[in-house]
This record gives sequence, C-alpha cells and structure tokens, in this order.
Amino acid sequence: MSPTADDLSPHRPTDPGTSPEPGARARPRAAEQSGPAAPRAPGPEARPVPEPERLARAALSRLGEPGDAALGRLLARLDALDVVRAIRGDTSAEQLGVSTARLAAYRARTAGLDPAADLERVRAAGGRFIIPGDTEWPSQLDDLGEGRPTGLWVVGTGSLRLLALRSVAVVGARACTAYGAHVAGDLAAQLAERGWVVVSGGAYGIDAAAHRGALAVGGPTVGVLACGVDVAYPRGNTTLIRRIAERGLLVSELPPGEHPTRFRFVLRNRVIAALTRGTVVVEAALRSGALSTARRARDLNRHTMGVPGPVTSELSAGVHALIRGGATVVTDAAEVVELIGAIGDDLAPQRSGPVLPRDLLDPEAAQVLEAVPATAEGAPVERLARQSGLPPDEVLQRLYELGSLGHVERHGAHWRLVRRR
Repeated sequence: MSPTADDLSPHRPTDPGTSPEPGARARPRAAEQSGPAAPRAPGPEARPVPEPERLARAALSRLGEPGDAALGRLLARLDALDVVRAIRGDTSAEQLGVSTARLAAYRARTAGLDPAADLERVRAAGGRFIIPGDTEWPSQLDDLGEGRPTGLWVVGTGSLRLLALRSVAVVGARACTAYGAHVAGDLAAQLAERGWVVVSGGAYGIDAAAHRGALAVGGPTVGVLACGVDVAYPRGNTTLIRRIAERGLLVSELPPGEHPTRFRFVLRNRVIAALTRGTVVVEAALRSGALSTARRARDLNRHTMGVPGPVTSELSAGVHALIRGGATVVTDAAEVVELIGAIGDDLAPQRSGPVLPRDLLDPEAAQVLEAVPATAEGAPVERLARQSGLPPDEVLQRLYELGSLGHVERHGAHWRLVRRR
C-alpha cells in the first residue's frame, strides 16, 4: 500500500462518539435524530490541504538538523514521504543506510510530530514552506549536495528565487567597531541603489548594519536565520527583523518555534554562501563565524571579498588573513559589483588622483620648470640651462611657453616662479 498524508499526522485518541464498535451500527448524531440540521454560522475560509511531499519535508525539517547529510542521502534515493514512513516504522538502520544512533535520534523526535500544524503556523504568520521543485526554490542551493536544505520556511514579500538572482552577502563581526558599522551600512546602501539584494544573518553588528543600510534606501534585504522565522532573535533586533519581513524576506531551514544554537549558526552560514553570488566580509576576528561563510562561498566557487581595516585592529585580522588567502580587496559597491555582475557591463570606474597643470607639460618643459629655483630672485637663463642640461636657446623657448601658461615670470634678466595665493 502506498503511503498517504495520514502517515504524517500525530496519533490522537479516537472520539468514541463518532467511531462505532466493530460489527455495530453507528448511532445517529443528535442533529440527525432531531431532523434537519440548523444553518451553520459562517466559518473560517477553507484552507488548501498541503500535498504529501510538502508535509513530509516539513516533518523532516524537525527530525533532522540543518545540513544533515544522512537525510540528504536518503532523499536522493527515496521520496520524502517514504523517508518519513521508514523512520516512523520498523525499518532498520542498516536498511536505511544510517547509523543506529542517528536513527534513534530521528525516532526520538517523532513524538508529537505535526507538520500540518507547522505549515498552518507559518501560514498564519504570512509565510510559506518552499521545497525543491517549487518555482520559488533557488536552484543554486543544489550546489550544497547532500547538505541541501530539505525545504525553507519563508516569511515576507517577493520570490526568494528572484531576489537571490542578484544578491550578495554582507557579513562580519557582531561586536563590530563604529568603522565597521559605517562601512557595512554604506556598502549595503550602495548595493541596494544599484539593484542588488543584500543578504545577511540578522545578528547584531555588521549583519544589522547591512540590513539597515539596504532598508534605508528602500531596497529589499534577506535575513537568513538560525531559528524559526517566527522567533525574533536576537531580541534587540526585533524591530529590524519585523522590517525585513515587511520589505524583504526572512528565511530559515528550521521549523516555527525553533531556537538558535551555536551549531545552527555555523550551519546557517552555508545557506547564505550558497544563496548569493558572492560574500563580503567587513570586519572579522581570526575566529569569527563570518569567516566560515566566506570559506563556504569559496568552496562553492562564489566570489569572496574583504574590506580591509586598520592593521592594529583585532577585528580586521580575520579579514586580512582572508585576503592573504586569495579573497579580493573591495572598498565600495562598485568594486563588489564588478566582481559579481555581468562581464563588461558592471565595471568599476578607474581610480586616479587629481591631474595637476604640471602633469600636462611635455618632458622638456617640465625639466626647465624643475630647474627654476623657488626664490624671489629666480635665476638667469645660463644657470637654468646648466641645471636642466638643455641648450640655452631651448631653455629660453620653454621659459616663454611656461610664462604663457602662468608657471613662471621674467624679472629683469632672471626668471622666477609665479607665486600663487
């Protein structure tokens, strides 16, 4: 018999008033005994029943932790519904191809499993649960292989797939400096103004500055969380997280109500790396979790970038080590977009210092001008010829050219520099 969605429902006691004894006739309900039923009061709008695959993957998001490679291998061989049924049934660990301890951990989490309630909970929060095969599913997450999310819980406006097409991650230290917060906010605002979506983790410090920078210029931003999308964490960013949901997207692998752990933060970083075209680290110490995002981006053949800081700052030491390891130095959005944008279309402008009038002189005129002393008396042509190494006639010709350009002036038989206010 093929599995059905009923396999995913929690086991509840049977209502004795509605289920007859075997072989006995069911007693009519009170309404049926008293004649026609009274008209029902208007009830809530009928909700669509989720399809079995979505229910099963919602269940698996509770059974395993993010990035569970064992679940990934099972899903490569079996449908999600078959995986859930096997875990809840009497299939052995050897048959499933997992360790006995892991299977026991999965089965311990099946108590009270109710994916339909989770889907309803996220729907009530204005969200949805997307799975591979949906039009909103970002196909670049497939690069994670066996560690690909079983599904993503999403709250907010817009399509995750479309927003991720032109996205860049901006991450860094939680305990950032004023310099780091300013650079992250300014960088995110510039990227948003250029039509790029800023992705970060919703944490304190650089993450929060990046989200705020994008929101300040009216751009969408995506927060990838290490908790349920209905959990505001950290508490101090509750208002910011609400704004992200209103103007962008909150995304998580974890089902509603789940809280973060240190391990989940690290695993969350791989989704940020895979979702975006590149990762920019603004500030990070040598042991910063932000560096794990950059390393995952590098391993996934995404661009890794770092914003340099003071060499005396411990919070820039990790970024500098990342740059020494091959990451690209960037200082503004134009340089970021040049790396991750379209070839030939998103080039950063060439940077150069100001062009001074002396820079436009030909070599001989510049040579004569260098020979003119910076004194009130100046020098005669003969001395300037000796100093410049040019013939006196040519020196005199160049002096008149320099005089017409306003660089020198004649004072009797001497030539001197024009004094500028």
